[in-house]
Amino acid sequence: MSDLSDYELEREANIARNREILAKLDLTVDLPPAKKPTPQPTAKPVQPSKKAKVKKEVAAPVRQSARLRRATVDPNESPAKKRKREAEEEKMRRKEEEERLEAEERERQAKKPRHNDIDLATVMEGQDETDIGTLRTMLQSILQETHPRRLVAHDAFTFDSDEKEEAAVAELKERLEHLKVVARAKVTEDRIYTAAYHAEPTKDLIFFGDKHGQLGIWDARAPSDEVADEDGDVTPAATEESGKYWRLQLHWPATSRSSISSIKFDPINSHSIYTSSYDCTVRCLSFTSGISTEIFSTEEALISCIDLPPNGNQMWISDAVGGLTHLDLREGKGSARWYQVSDHKIGSVSVNPTNPHLLVTASNSRTMKIWDTRKLQKVAMQSNDDSEFNHDVISDYLASSKGKGCMRADWRHNKSVSSAYWDPRGRSIVSTSYDDTLRLWEFQGSVLKRDSAFPSSRPFSQIKHNCQTGRWLTVLRAQWSPNPDYYPHFTVGNMEHSLDIFSCKGDLLAHLYDRQRITAVQAVTCSHPSVLERAASGNASGRCVLWAPPDD
Repeated sequence: MSDLSDYELEREANIARNREILAKLDLTVDLPPAKKPTPQPTAKPVQPSKKAKVKKEVAAPVRQSARLRRATVDPNESPAKKRKREAEEEKMRRKEEEERLEAEERERQAKKPRHNDIDLATVMEGQDETDIGTLRTMLQSILQETHPRRLVAHDAFTFDSDEKEEAAVAELKERLEHLKVVARAKVTEDRIYTAAYHAEPTKDLIFFGDKHGQLGIWDARAPSDEVADEDGDVTPAATEESGKYWRLQLHWPATSRSSISSIKFDPINSHSIYTSSYDCTVRCLSFTSGISTEIFSTEEALISCIDLPPNGNQMWISDAVGGLTHLDLREGKGSARWYQVSDHKIGSVSVNPTNPHLLVTASNSRTMKIWDTRKLQKVAMQSNDDSEFNHDVISDYLASSKGKGCMRADWRHNKSVSSAYWDPRGRSIVSTSYDDTLRLWEFQGSVLKRDSAFPSSRPFSQIKHNCQTGRWLTVLRAQWSPNPDYYPHFTVGNMEHSLDIFSCKGDLLAHLYDRQRITAVQAVTCSHPSVLERAASGNASGRCVLWAPPDD
C-alpha cells in the first residue's frame, strides 16, 4: 500500500505531464521534485543523560613578526641608532623563536603517556565536582567487604554419570535462557574494548575500557538522575539511560594510541583495578585512595593483555611483538623479565587458577601454546642478559635439554588465534579464532601435574561461530564466567546482535537478543563473579547492556 495520499499522487501526475509538454517544446523549467515517502521511525538508541561540557577555547593572540610591528625606519637615522634598532629586532626574533619552540614542546609533552600518579580530579577533568563526589562515595561503599577471587578444585563438576552432568547443564539452561535487557547506557564515549564485572553481590558494577583510554564505571541498577526536558519538566533519566556511570581518562593521550586492552581486579580483595593500554603502560587504580599509579611501562610494544594468579603477587603481560613479561608486584618495575616466545603478536595470556605455573597464550602465528613458567624463568641461566630474552634465545633454550617441557603443548589453528583462556577450575580452555571456530579442550589432573609435554590431542568440541568482526568492531573473545558455584560456562558476542552462552562441553545454553532495544553487535562480554543470572555486554559506540531476569 502506497504511503502517498490521493492528492499527492495527482500532483505527481500533473508534474510528469508538464515535464513531458516542456520537453516537446525544448524548454526547461525547474519543477518541484516528487515528494518522497516519510521513512518509518526506527528504534531510538540509548542517549547519554550527561552531556559533555564543551570547553570554550580562548583565541590565542595572533603572532606578528618584529619586522611588521616596527615603526617606519627613519631614512636619516644615525649608524648608532640603526645598530641599536637591529639589535632589538634580533632580540625580539630570538624571543619569539624560543616561545614557539616552548609551545611545540608543551604540545609534544601533552601527547605523551602519563607516567606520574594521578587522582580522580585529574582523570575526571572537566566533569562536575558532584560526579567526582558520588564516585568517591560509591567506591567507598564497596570497600566495606573484601571480595577475593574464589577458587574451585580442578576436579570440581566431575560427575560419575552422564545423567548428573546433563542435569547440571539443564539447570543452567533453564536459568540463563530467560535473561532480558534490564538496563542500557552509553557508558564510554568510544568503542568498548574490554570489560570486567565487580564481585560485589549487592550491585551490578561493571567496568568498561574503550578505544581512547577511557575507563567507564557503570552502576547499572543505581537510581537514575533526573533531567529536565525542553519544557523544563523534570523526568527520570531512566527513560533514556539506566543507572549511573562515570568516565575516567586513565590512559593518555585520549586517542586510539591509548586503547584499554585489558581490565583485571586485584584477586586478593577487589579493592583496586589494573588496566593495560596501547600506550605501553599498566596502571593500578586504588578504590581506597582514588589514585591511579603506573606499575609498568615499556617503549617497545603495545600491551595486549594482562593476568594475575590468585595470590595477586605477580602479573603476566603479553604484547604485540610476541613477548611475555613477568612482573613481581612486590618488587616493582625493576623485577620485570621479558621473554619473546613468539615472532608474532600474542593477543592474550591466561594464568591457570589452580596451577599458576601454567600459562596459555593465543598468537597471530595461528597457534595456542601452554607454557610452564617454572622452566621459562630458568632461561636466564642460558643468557648473559638477565632482563630481556629475544626469540632466538628462547628458541635455543626450548631446543636444549634444559628447556624440555617448558612448552607443554602447541595446537595450530587455521587462522590467527584471538584469545585463549583457562576456566575457573584450570582444567578447560576455550579459544577464539578468525577461522570462525570456538574450540574447547579439557585436561585431566594427571596431565596437568606432569613436567613433560602434554600428549597430542585435538579439541573435544568445535563450535562454528562467526568471528569476522572487521576493523570497526572489537575482536570477539569467549569469556568464562568466573562464578565457581556452577557448571563452567562462557559468554561470547554474536554478529547477529545477540549474546551466546555455552557450557564447557559446547552446549548452547542461551541465545540472548532484543531486536527492539539492541541494534549493534555485542562484541565485548563479561559475567558476575558471584551471581549466576547476570551478564553484561558492550558495542562499538560505547553503549552497554545489562542482562538479568526481568523481575529480579
